[in-house]
This record gives sequence, structure tokens and C-alpha cells, in this order.
Amino acid sequence: MSLFHTGRAGSGELPVEGRLGAFDGAIGWLNSEPLTPAGLRGKVVLVDFWTYTCINWLRTLPYVRAWAERYEDRGLVVVGVHTPEFPFERDVGNVGRAVKDMRIDYPVAIDSDYEVWNAFANRYWPALYLADAEGRLRYQHFGEGRYEESERAIQELLGIDEEPVSAEGDGIEAPADWDELASPETYLGYERGERFASPGGGTADERQAYAAPETLRLNQWALAGEWTIGAESAALHEVGGGIVFRFRARDVHLVLKPPEPGVSARFRVRVDGEAPGPAAGSDIDEQGNGVVSDPRLYQLVRQPGRVQERTFEITFLDPGVRAYVFTFG
Repeated sequence: MSLFHTGRAGSGELPVEGRLGAFDGAIGWLNSEPLTPAGLRGKVVLVDFWTYTCINWLRTLPYVRAWAERYEDRGLVVVGVHTPEFPFERDVGNVGRAVKDMRIDYPVAIDSDYEVWNAFANRYWPALYLADAEGRLRYQHFGEGRYEESERAIQELLGIDEEPVSAEGDGIEAPADWDELASPETYLGYERGERFASPGGGTADERQAYAAPETLRLNQWALAGEWTIGAESAALHEVGGGIVFRFRARDVHLVLKPPEPGVSARFRVRVDGEAPGPAAGSDIDEQGNGVVSDPRLYQLVRQPGRVQERTFEITFLDPGVRAYVFTFG
């Protein structure tokens, strides 16, 4: 994830930064027939690269959704390009469910083979590319933030000068508490995993019994129970296994996948050994109980009041869950 951006919104003269990339590598479309750069000529086009488990993208969605609604009748076309990070995000059914749940009404290209991603030479989630009515790229922004700047660029190309939208999200779409955030995105697979603290370390692609140490330093994590650590995720084999993480952040999220389609798995969350109570995230109750029913990002903690360094623990009451990545807010 990068916060690199280009463009000079509000300057009166946005630079030309290439041409609108092709969409013909998409394997399908949601909310639209297939779109092409030629067919979009005459429209201002905002292309939004996303993947539905990305918390950084989720926090931008209220703005993209609002821009699509506000400027649709004034010449803007928003095109979401869903390029997956994890294997289950290649499933069109999973993407379709996310589009419905997230109230996305604008066209979405299903880019499971990264063809559209490569046509734009893109490298980031989320990424915005803005093209003028002649198909020339005039502005781009990678990462969260700079919402007013991005909207000013849209207005500049539409010939509009208005107050920007007020679109700050709530729930899982709420902005991070950046002032208090001290825990980084942390992958559980061995290809990108860091700060793993179970005694003896991890073994790649082999079933192994793990234990959590008595104490963890900030941003260390550990497995407990019998797991197989794969390249992208850790898979649980037996009831009662869990994950422990020492964190400092308002929010704790975890990308989880159920044992198989149609089979759910129960879990229980503890914060500093206690039920989370008012610190419960949107996917658990105050006693810490939750269910993994779909492959997606789960919000497990949202601390009210003062943010402190704490120990998060999740215990699974059914086997077969896969855990991919922690993110924080």
C-alpha cells in the first residue's frame, strides 16, 4: 500500500499522464455490460482498483460511492476494477455478494487474471485513475486520503465548481484513528509473515502443534493449537486453536475464510483475557462471540475511548478456518 499520488487538482491545468487502459481483460462485469475506452469517449471516467477484503479500500468506499451518485448525471462514469489479493476473491460469487452488501451500484469489472491491472500498470489497492472525455489520464492517486483533492480533479474535468461531498463512513468504513495507530498490517502466511512468536518458530506447509508464549511484545503474534502455515494463510485443524496478537490500535480486523462454502465456524474473542464488552467490533457481540460464514474481512475490536496497548485473542470453536491477515485502524 502506498500513499504516492500525482496530479495537481485545483491548479486549473491537470497534467496528461497517459491513456485510459483497456478493460477487455476482465472475465466478467457486474452492474453493467462490458465497457470499453472507445465506448466511454465523451465521459469523464474514474477507475477505482479494489479488492473486497482490503481495509484501506473499504475506508475510501464512502467517497467513491458518493461521487458516483452525485456526478452520474453530469458526465462521470465510475468503473470499479476488482483485482483479487487472495484466491477466494477470484470467485465471482464472492465478489457479487460483496458488491451487494457494500451497496455498490456502479459498473464493476471482474479482473481475476490481473489483465486490467496490468493494462494500467497498476501496483496498489486502492488506486484511482481519472480520465477526461478524450480518454487521457489526467489524475491518479494511490492509497487513502486526499478526498477533496480527488473530487476537485473530478469537478475540474466536468467543468463544475461546488463544495465537495461530505461522505465520511461509519462502521468498518470509518477512517482509521491515525494518531493512535501503532500496529501494522500483518500477514499470517509464510511468504509475507513477520513477528511470529510461537516457541520454535513456524514450519511451512506442514501440520504442527503451536503454543503461545506467556507474554508478547507489541505487534508480535502467535498461534495456539494445530495449524498448517501456508504461503498466504494459516489453516486450523482442531477445535480450540487460536491466535494471539499484542496490538495498539482502535480497531482490529482479521481476514478469515470458513472451512468450506456453506459451512460456518464459531469463534470467541478476548481482549486482555476478558470479553470485549463495549470494545466489540461489528462482527461479534459484547461477549466476544462470532461466526465465520463467508470469506471476508471481520471487524473484531473497536475500542471506545482511550486507545491502549492490549492483547487480542481469538479462539475457534470449530475446525477448518483459514486466517490470512490482520489489519488495524
